[in-house]
Amino acid sequence: MTSTELAGVHFTPPQTVAGESKHHDRAAGQNAAVAEKASGVLRDALSGSAEIDRILLKAAAGAGKSYVLKRLVSDALDHPKCLRVAVMAFQNTQLWSLAASLGKTLGQHEVCLFSSRAKYEEVPPDVHAHAAVEVSTSALPDCGVVLATSHKLGGSERGRLLDRFGAAANGEEPFDVLFVDEAWQLPNHLFELPSKLAPIIVGVGDIGQLPPLEIGVNPWRGDPGYNPYRAWPTAYVGDERTWSAELPAVWRPTAQQLALWRAFYPEWAELDCVAAPGDRAMEIEGLAGVAQAVWTQVATGTPVLLEVDGLDEPEAADVDLPLIAVVENLLDELFAAGFALKKVLYDDTGVPTGQVETSSPGAASSDEPLVVVLATRNQAVDDAIGAVERLRDRYGLTENDLLASTVDSWQGQTNGITVAVHPLTGAAELDEFNSAFGRLAVTCTRATHGLLVVSRSGLDDLLSAAPARPGTPFGEPGNRHLPRQTHQRILATFNRGVLTATNGK
Repeated sequence: MTSTELAGVHFTPPQTVAGESKHHDRAAGQNAAVAEKASGVLRDALSGSAEIDRILLKAAAGAGKSYVLKRLVSDALDHPKCLRVAVMAFQNTQLWSLAASLGKTLGQHEVCLFSSRAKYEEVPPDVHAHAAVEVSTSALPDCGVVLATSHKLGGSERGRLLDRFGAAANGEEPFDVLFVDEAWQLPNHLFELPSKLAPIIVGVGDIGQLPPLEIGVNPWRGDPGYNPYRAWPTAYVGDERTWSAELPAVWRPTAQQLALWRAFYPEWAELDCVAAPGDRAMEIEGLAGVAQAVWTQVATGTPVLLEVDGLDEPEAADVDLPLIAVVENLLDELFAAGFALKKVLYDDTGVPTGQVETSSPGAASSDEPLVVVLATRNQAVDDAIGAVERLRDRYGLTENDLLASTVDSWQGQTNGITVAVHPLTGAAELDEFNSAFGRLAVTCTRATHGLLVVSRSGLDDLLSAAPARPGTPFGEPGNRHLPRQTHQRILATFNRGVLTATNGK
């Protein structure tokens, strides 16, 4: 292993690299094979030839799970013993793109978004164009697919749905199948009532998602027997009436990020990515000094951790203006110089189409932001928002060029370059918040082109001194037996740089 010093930044290459992996249609085909198996199990469950009540498809971040879910919805409706299905998620925004996409595939007459009154005005025009949108049960059309949040389908909704539709083909419940998107984000107590709406449940989701409620308020914390805040699929691990499988390919990351993805899912038999080396590129020019050194490393596609030494003391772990100033200065020089993100486009099977998409500030070609600044604590995000607003004013940028968000709010989203404040920066010890598997997973798995994580120096010392915490706290997904070693395993996949600040900034 060798290290490099450029413009005052000392870089050490990753200790762990991805090694052999499949790309393009060889990778994507693995997901298609799992989807085919799941479809067969679902058909058998509907026919009654298999005693299966639940199908769980585990996805890593960016695995294309929505594509698989939409296929299973179509396959279910094609079955003679399936009259009507529901698609449920925790958040309204998760359902909007699904509603529009399903409407395009199945026809507007077959799809209805069952919206809350409070969110009706926010429903995008694309959803209205391809699906019915209603706010009351009595107004629901006689269609094959109803999409709604877990809150909308809870309470006494089962009786009203039976009054409106009658029983579906199963003869007892209003739906034949209940599909749950982002299933691992939904806790037991929000799943309990909607689960009675159909005899067959299909859960699809990223097992690294954060739960919708902060675990700090959980009164059953640490109780292995009953925890309603635990993600509901965890209750069915090893259950004989539950069929589960992993989607072994991801579409989002660069090939150079694959070792990081695998570090979050070490127990998976296989994890490959569709993007091959060279399929994603970050083109930059006109930089010099520290900015050139840092952004050149980010442009390789390998995750970069920049630890900064010599900063003035922060007010608190979550109020660190000197560290945010480092982020602002790096972004300032990047946008001043100009850059472009390029990516090879694929068809639905992962085969390159021969087209290359180019995005740059002011000329983004998709709705995904070019650069997103993420932090875990609200105060740190407030400071980051201030930096982002100054940069927007300076360079005439839009939210599609640059924005800041909390990690919790950004889960489920995708962007080109992620600049993130490490959850452990400035921490005195590991705790339930800063060492949460899901929070770190969301931080590190949003980017399609490059990841830059910044922190004050001292992460290695913090982790080496942290005591082991056995058990699987709160039923969170992932390998949680030794959070200290989990963090160390993840950091081993980063290209690590050390920057010594001058004059405390």
